[in-house]
Amino acid sequence: MNIDILTIFPEYFAPLDVSLLGKARRNGLLAVQVHDLREWTHDRHRTVDDTPYGGGPGMVMKPEPWGEALDTIAPPGSASRLIIPTPSGRPFTQALAVEYAAEPRLLFACGRYEGIDSRVADEVRTRMPVDEISLGDFVLAGGEVAVLVMVEAIGRLLPGVLGNADSVADDSFAPGAMESLLEGPVYTKPPVWRDRPVPDVLLSGHHGAIARWRRDEALRRTARNRPELLERLDAGSLDGHDRDVLREAGFPVDGEGMAN
Repeated sequence: MNIDILTIFPEYFAPLDVSLLGKARRNGLLAVQVHDLREWTHDRHRTVDDTPYGGGPGMVMKPEPWGEALDTIAPPGSASRLIIPTPSGRPFTQALAVEYAAEPRLLFACGRYEGIDSRVADEVRTRMPVDEISLGDFVLAGGEVAVLVMVEAIGRLLPGVLGNADSVADDSFAPGAMESLLEGPVYTKPPVWRDRPVPDVLLSGHHGAIARWRRDEALRRTARNRPELLERLDAGSLDGHDRDVLREAGFPVDGEGMAN
């Protein structure tokens, strides 16, 4: 996969040289090019922003440098998808990460201030898909942090990046992974640490019992931390034990209010 990132802070992306993504880049599984937007300015101050039309606080990123940069990096006819992080975009999800991981090339535009002049996205949509994406209901100082998050979420899904490909299938929020449940707690050696033992079932070697315990813990954790996810469960897929666990966790089932 090829990824291009446009930003006024190229140094922000040094973390992409470390850990799994750094290894993926060195092994040729992922190619990342970071571009400085100011290279497409033409004044001695390298200006990328101006006051907003209509008044209001803050500054808006000017369309001219963005237009020239995108024309250079992804000219008409190139196979790319532009992703613009913005609090007003649609939510970034694991399913969307999977979709993006299948793309041959992604281009990320890191906005700052009050955002990028809206005409940029409108113009680019005439020649490639453009997605405005939000990480959540909060505001960051710029798009760089959001892009780092998305690139890591997407990059780890590429074939060969993870040592164990099955890890992807077991992720929380992975399409088809235990419906919409969060992953439960995990443990490793030693079996007792600071007087805290690993649950006996995980040491039993009984794979059926372990699978049941993991599902129970996933149900409990989801009910505790993200109860809204349980509304997406198909009540018909729950067995009697599932229903007992959810009732004990204080989450209504079937006729008690859960969506069918």
